[in-house]
Amino acid sequence: MMESNIFNAIGMAGLDPAILFLVLLVLLIGAFVIIILQGKRLKNLERKYSKFMQGKEAESLEEEIVGLFHDNRMIRSENEKNRKDIININKRLNNSFQKIGLEKYDAFSQNGGKLSFALCMLDENDNGFLLNSVHNSDGMNYSYSKEIKAGISDVELSKDEKRALDKALESTNR
Repeated sequence: MMESNIFNAIGMAGLDPAILFLVLLVLLIGAFVIIILQGKRLKNLERKYSKFMQGKEAESLEEEIVGLFHDNRMIRSENEKNRKDIININKRLNNSFQKIGLEKYDAFSQNGGKLSFALCMLDENDNGFLLNSVHNSDGMNYSYSKEIKAGISDVELSKDEKRALDKALESTNR
């Protein structure tokens, strides 16, 4: 057996150099296996990269990516514009007449048909007007209107006008 000052210094004086040689050989073979496996992975990655770049030059791919970013900015700004437009439309829609009630009736029960009518038009907040057109047997037509605020008239309504108002108030529930 061979004596070594180095083995003595590190506390391995009784170690057989053949065992140390075998351990180092196994580690070296393991390192080569890892290098070969990493080489295969690198080849696969290079093949995927080549396939990805196939038919495209790197410059055209960069232009494509820059174009997508530009398109994305345009879409975002258009989306913001649409959002503002929708908010504006909703504000205007609240003040437009959305609820309508029409009641046709025979004002004087003359069997001449239902030529008189009460028309109620309300906005989102139940504000609007009621238009009443009364037709009599002489062929005369009288029209008048009543203001409606929060679904209530400040003037008393006839039964036909009340039905027109009720129809308008219920028109969004249909």
